[in-house]
Amino acid sequence: MQPHIQYLPLVVAAAVTAVAAIHDYRTGVIPNRVIVWGAGFGTLSVVAVAVPSGFAGLGAAILSLLLGMSLASLVPLFMYRFEAIGGGDVKLLAVAGALLGPMRGLEMEFYAFTAVLVYAPFKLLKHGVLVQTLRNTANIIMRPFARNRPNSTVAEQPTSFRFGPAIFVGTAVVAGLRLAGVA
Repeated sequence: MQPHIQYLPLVVAAAVTAVAAIHDYRTGVIPNRVIVWGAGFGTLSVVAVAVPSGFAGLGAAILSLLLGMSLASLVPLFMYRFEAIGGGDVKLLAVAGALLGPMRGLEMEFYAFTAVLVYAPFKLLKHGVLVQTLRNTANIIMRPFARNRPNSTVAEQPTSFRFGPAIFVGTAVVAGLRLAGVA
């Protein structure tokens, strides 16, 4: 086995999330064809790394794919259910989680959500809705404790975030740490 073939799934994950991030940034949509091609090439890359290890290595690789996909999908599926995230984002997180494996998939997801949390205040400030968003958040948090205001309203916010670029950032950070030998 060539010594650097082990990094092939990382490279595929980074490439898939980069293409998806560009599509999402430009159009607000992550095309299904990017997800399908990413899942296909990603699975092939994981199998290519595992085959030299024999049947046990292949079984472990398939288990890692399934666990990575499942764990990276749990929180996003819950968020999707409440329309807090798009379906393309969920699918992209699942594919990236599958390619990175369970632990690195969760790490990638953490970095992606962190990237959005860092970026969000700047975007809200740019659109002039930061103060109103903070007020709405406080109303939502305090609603269960407010006895005199059971019907407090929350103003609608037109600002949305494209999550594809953040998923790429999370994947790139995990890949960079792995290639640097840190993780």
